[in-house]
Amino acid sequence: MRQIASSLFFCFLIYSYSFCQESPLKVGVDGLTHGHVHWVFQSQARGDIEIVGIAESNQAVIAKFAAQYGFSLALVKPTLEEIFDHGEIEAVVAFGSIYRHLAVVQACAPRKIHVMVEKPLAVSLAHAEEMQRLAKQHEIHLITNYETTWYPTHHEAFDLLQADTLIGEIRKIIVRDGHRGPKKIGVSDEFLEWLTDPVLNGGGAIIDFGCYGANLVTWLMKGKKPISVTAVTQQLQKSNNPHVDDEANIILTYDDAVAIIQASWNWPIGRKDLEIYGLLGTIIADNRHQLRIRIAEGYDGYDEKTLQLEERDPPYHDPFVFLRALIRDDHQMPEYDLSSLENNMVVMEILEAAIRSAESGRTVDLKK
Repeated sequence: MRQIASSLFFCFLIYSYSFCQESPLKVGVDGLTHGHVHWVFQSQARGDIEIVGIAESNQAVIAKFAAQYGFSLALVKPTLEEIFDHGEIEAVVAFGSIYRHLAVVQACAPRKIHVMVEKPLAVSLAHAEEMQRLAKQHEIHLITNYETTWYPTHHEAFDLLQADTLIGEIRKIIVRDGHRGPKKIGVSDEFLEWLTDPVLNGGGAIIDFGCYGANLVTWLMKGKKPISVTAVTQQLQKSNNPHVDDEANIILTYDDAVAIIQASWNWPIGRKDLEIYGLLGTIIADNRHQLRIRIAEGYDGYDEKTLQLEERDPPYHDPFVFLRALIRDDHQMPEYDLSSLENNMVVMEILEAAIRSAESGRTVDLKK
């Protein structure tokens, strides 16, 4: 009997552990005005998360999303603090303006509630530094979500770079991100209102799409900061984006490499692609699934191999599954991981230097 009881108890422990790992993460949603917020409701439908509260004050937006996704209006409160009374919340995911990210961390960190924000981390380095201080003081996870973090092609490229014999040491990285512009692609009115506001978004394309390149380059360079940042911004659609830039070209110089970030709301076709040039060849991530490897032959020839990649295994394929694994101690982030606070603090240094450079017309040196 004792042996049977022990076996049953062991089975109970295994079941309990499995349930803990697989049960939905209880989250609060701060804001419904970000165009990426649909991701939250899709994740809940799969069972990754359970939304236990929504903070939003725009009644028209609340009605629109309630009609689309069928959630109870009892979940919705006008402020973040009010949803904390709904019960246990393990994490808050931020889907309002970028300016609001600091307020979210200020509300969550003292309560030991973890936070995931949509890219970029903050509107300014000063906001980011205060967010970092609070996260460290209260020992919470503070991560930043980028769509490109979950691209299998980017992780395959990173893994291939670990063998210097393939394309050799990195000499140049080019990252291109963007689309035709928020108004032209038809983002919602509530999203457009703050996305093209220099205070609420921190800038235009330089922030909205410049952050992708800064994040990827910092990861590929294993956390190394550039020596200097040079940026040029333009406003090519003044009627659509009267208060912010819509074109940004950023050059990052390193001791032995250069990175070029082309962030634009003027591409005729939406794009998120990455090119890495080494001494011997090139790795090109055309999109989420297609990767090309070119090895140099002679002066201008090359041997090319194309890979069509499948989605990565859980939890490395989706931000909400990843967040759940992180909070449940099922995953540890490597230093300068794409989602990590360390990486995204460097991103904020780069973006702030890029804005200063564009405004002054001069190259900005970064402090070591």
